[in-house]
Amino acid sequence: MKKKLLILVFACSISSFVTSQETEQAVQETLSKKHELRLGALKLLSAGIFEATYEYVQDSNRGFGATVLINLDTGNEYIENYSLTPFYRMYFQTKEDYGAKGFFVEGFASFFGGKNYDSLGIGRNSNDNFFDTSIGLSLGKKWINSAGFVFEIKLGAGRNLFNGSEYDALIKGDIYIGYRF
Repeated sequence: MKKKLLILVFACSISSFVTSQETEQAVQETLSKKHELRLGALKLLSAGIFEATYEYVQDSNRGFGATVLINLDTGNEYIENYSLTPFYRMYFQTKEDYGAKGFFVEGFASFFGGKNYDSLGIGRNSNDNFFDTSIGLSLGKKWINSAGFVFEIKLGAGRNLFNGSEYDALIKGDIYIGYRF
């Protein structure tokens, strides 16, 4: 009986060791992946606005990249018709299972153009196209699984610098779905 119990304990130990090695190997493979692509889901589904983000994961605490936005339906009154937004992120996560995930703070500069809309009949003409630049901060949270799929929620605001837009500030944010490779 003691031999059977000893063999059972030994087999369970070996099994858990092998399983933990496989899990650790999956974690290391995900950590070695440095490139991420994400699409903004809410803007695309609700207003026909295509927003794609590329991020290079520098290490488990930092990343940088750029977002490209193209308003496919310029009939809507969304402030941006196009934009290029480079960013730098710092991640704050206590567990470093897959790195560059969890709560983050992002600094960005957005270079964007669009059309001003005169909803009250005073002020700017509705045909007034503009180009402006904004500098701001975003907060968000990112989740990633061992297969590399990414889900992210982000919200931020930036101050417009050149008064080209009828607004003084720019709001950035969406729900993003992507993949790390």
